[in-house]
Amino acid sequence: MHKFQLNFWRCFTLCCAIFTASVLTYAADFEEEFNSAITPEEDPIKLFNGKDMEGLYTWLSDTGHEDPREVFTVKEGMINISGDGYGAVLTKQNYKNYHCVLEFKWESAWGKQVDKARDSGLLFTDGSDGGYNNIWPNSIEAQIIEGGVGDVLAVRGTDAEGNAMPMSVTAEIVLDRDGEKVWHKGGEKVTIQGGRINWYGRDPDWADVINFRGKEDVESETGEWTRMDVICEGDKAVIIVNGVIVNEIFDLTPQAGRLLVQTEGAELFVRRWELWPLGKAPEFDAADLKKE
Repeated sequence: MHKFQLNFWRCFTLCCAIFTASVLTYAADFEEEFNSAITPEEDPIKLFNGKDMEGLYTWLSDTGHEDPREVFTVKEGMINISGDGYGAVLTKQNYKNYHCVLEFKWESAWGKQVDKARDSGLLFTDGSDGGYNNIWPNSIEAQIIEGGVGDVLAVRGTDAEGNAMPMSVTAEIVLDRDGEKVWHKGGEKVTIQGGRINWYGRDPDWADVINFRGKEDVESETGEWTRMDVICEGDKAVIIVNGVIVNEIFDLTPQAGRLLVQTEGAELFVRRWELWPLGKAPEFDAADLKKE
């Protein structure tokens, strides 16, 4: 065999071995994470207890776990996320097989986002504490953005060596006018390792402008409470906004982990953040959103 060919195959074999070792390591990590994750059994787990940040911690891209600008505070029984910076408030524990209920409302916007659609997100089944290369960890996101509440994003992170972490989401979709993937029950099955699956009614004329509202949007008006439900069961997740199923995904990798709510340039209030046992969450009632 030619010397060049021999060196090539040696290099190729080494790369394959490294890749295989990385995959096996990730698989072991995810299995351990899944096995050790908490599942609500009888009573709901209140991720936010209405009083303080017990059980939670924060991360900002510029200051790490310190929060000198008080981006995350508790006021009048609500988590106030000022939006001044990019990061998240995260659970300390990993969870699996739950019905998450999140009630939120938008307020003002900040800095370069002041004229753009108010933006945040509920990230779940996130991986290990590595992967902060793009601010947020390897995770699946239920998008919270004006006109796009319920979009699914595969937020793929990297490990300490810069290797892409396992990330996979499958959905049934159709393509919209602009070729973007839109959830459609019974549509073509596609798998993504990054990118987005739009909720079924996202306006094809969506624009990144403040106060955007599409013709079919189901989230509440700005300044009013919206309820988002994320039901995770095994390798499947269903996303519901104000009682309407807007997205479904399956064959998820990873399938367990922490949950987090982003700060991404817009002020957000959270008054309810709970994990209910599967099949036991209270039904959506629009009247509840009007209560203060």
